[in-house]
Amino acid sequence: TQYRSAIFYEDEAQRDTALEVIQELDRDGPWDDPVVTTVEPLVSFYPAEEYHDEYFRRNEGQPYCQVVVAPKVGQFRQRFA
Repeated sequence: TQYRSAIFYEDEAQRDTALEVIQELDRDGPWDDPVVTTVEPLVSFYPAEEYHDEYFRRNEGQPYCQVVVAPKVGQFRQRFA
């Protein structure tokens, strides 16, 4: 999908931490469905254009942010506040 999520790790410790957190969220998290974020080795990094930075914070009124992102952020904040 165009908006998939991924965690890119630089070493095995980062990989292990990411996988442990995902397993914890799948077991105890607020969502019924499993986390679909992939964990992949970092091969190269290309900074995105500046307009992508802090997108949700700067665009909370956009329909996609209101319907898709805001509920997930709210659940996460409530669970891990």
